[in-house]
This record gives sequence, structure tokens and C-alpha cells, in this order.
Amino acid sequence: MTSLPTSGPETAPDGQTHGLRRLFDRAWANALELRQLVRGRARRVAAEPAPLPPGHRPQDVLAILLLTVGIAVIILDIPTYPWLRSLPPEYRNAFAAITDIGKGHWILWTTGIFCLASLALDWQRMTWRVRMVMTTIWTYCAYIFAVVSASGIIVLVLKWSLGRARPKLYQEVGPVHFDFFALNGAYTSFPSGHSTTIAALAASLALIFPSYRWLIIVCGFWIAFSRIMVGAHYPSDVIAGTLLGVSVAVVGARWMAHRRIGFVLSEAGALRPQIGGATARRSIIALWHVLTGKRSFYKTGTEHGTAGPSAQDT
Repeated sequence: MTSLPTSGPETAPDGQTHGLRRLFDRAWANALELRQLVRGRARRVAAEPAPLPPGHRPQDVLAILLLTVGIAVIILDIPTYPWLRSLPPEYRNAFAAITDIGKGHWILWTTGIFCLASLALDWQRMTWRVRMVMTTIWTYCAYIFAVVSASGIIVLVLKWSLGRARPKLYQEVGPVHFDFFALNGAYTSFPSGHSTTIAALAASLALIFPSYRWLIIVCGFWIAFSRIMVGAHYPSDVIAGTLLGVSVAVVGARWMAHRRIGFVLSEAGALRPQIGGATARRSIIALWHVLTGKRSFYKTGTEHGTAGPSAQDT
């Protein structure tokens, strides 16, 4: 009588098991080296603390948030719902086509998978140009992932705690009704989650690509504004979410700039990407050559290694 094969690891081919183990070991070694790199930068920051400039301190951001949201509640929220009902449905349909871009899952999946998959690569065998390109992309993808996820967690806590009624309940409870900890989707209007996500993404991209800053800001504005046009949020919800997303993106970029990871601070305290425009263009060309087969991804004739991005690369 023939026994059925088991699904345990002992039945897997030795080569496959060894290959998976090697990938895991390499990813783990790369992750440990990245942690050591960040810790080393953190020690340097602790030795040379840099205070936040006026307007960037938490109390300043909170003051701006309270002021703008308060004005929006008084001036914009009350007339918005009647105005939306007076518009033709074509307006709402047009904005409904772009409003879901503000969902965070597609951002987190793409950046997260790239960062995890990249850790399994053999960084020591990469050519110098390819390693620089991969390090830059990894750094900014990790930054976007952290910013979007952190702002998303904050906005979820606020939405479900404050319990502001959505515009669809305007005729029942009015525009300024809060039911704290209602745990009801109809009472999760403030702040707007979509606006927070798209603002965090837009602010991150604007910091990474300053030459395209205004194009990115305008696109982000219309996506955030779509939450009002589809009747999902009041203007104050969108403003609060936008300020929250931008604040998290700036704080994250400053945290990295103090460690000279991805960003640097100018003498005036302005944030700018660590990689210059000319270097970025050459890196994009090099990456395109790799994708089209004109340039090798790995160096030839070198031994396998496990080291991740080095301090010089980052």
C-alpha cells in the first residue's frame, strides 16, 4: 500500500528549502544592518539636537488646526450641504471617479511589498549605480509607507472617538453633531480619512520631487475636495484631514533629515531631498537600462553577500 505524501517541510526538495532559508537569512541580515544604520544616525542626532522652527512645533500645528477647522465649521460647513443638493448629479459623478484614490490600501501594498522584497536581494553584488538607485527608492518607499500608515492610524482613532455625524445625517442632526465613541460608520466624519491619506502622500511626493511640487499639490487638492463633492464629508473634515496628513509627512521628513536619511535641512531649515535632480535623472536612466537589459543588475564575478544599504548609499 502506497502512503500519501505529507505536506511537511521534510518532503520539500532540499534545494528549494535551502533557497528559501537563504532568502530569509539575507532579508534578516539586511534588516539588522538597516536598524544599526538608523541607530547610528540617532546617536548623532542626540549629540547635536536641532530645535523645531516656529510653525513646526506641535503646539503651533495644533493652533493652526484648531483655528482653520473652527473657521471652516462656522463659515463653510453649514451652507455646503444645501449647495451640493442644488448641483446636477453629473458633478458628483465626476468626482466619484477620483475619490477612491484617497484610499490608503494601494499605497501601503505597493510600498510595503517593495520594501520587504528588496530586503531579500543581495545588495553587495549589485553594481554601484544600481545599488544607489535601489537604496534611494527603498528609502522613499519606506518613508511613504510610514507616513501613510501613521497618519491613517491617527485618523482612525480620531474618527471613531469623536463620532461626528456625516453629511447624510444633515437634515436629522445638523452639521455640527458629535456622538463620542458611537462606533457607527455614520458618525465617522471628522476628520476625513481619504483626505488624510492623499495629503500625506502628496506632501511626501512634493518633498521628494520639489520640481513637481505644485502639480502634486493641485492633484492632491482635487482628490481631497472630491470628498466634499460626493457628500461624504464637510469642508472642515477635509481641512482637518489635510492638515493632519501634511503634518505627519513633514514630521517624518524632518526626523529623517536630522539623520541625513533621504532628506537634508538647508541652512534656512527648509527640507529638500538628499539626492539632487541631476543624480536622480541619471539614476532613472540607469534603472531603465537595467529593466531593458542594457545594464546588469548584479556585478559579475563577485561573491554573494548579505549586507544591505550602507551608510554611504543612504
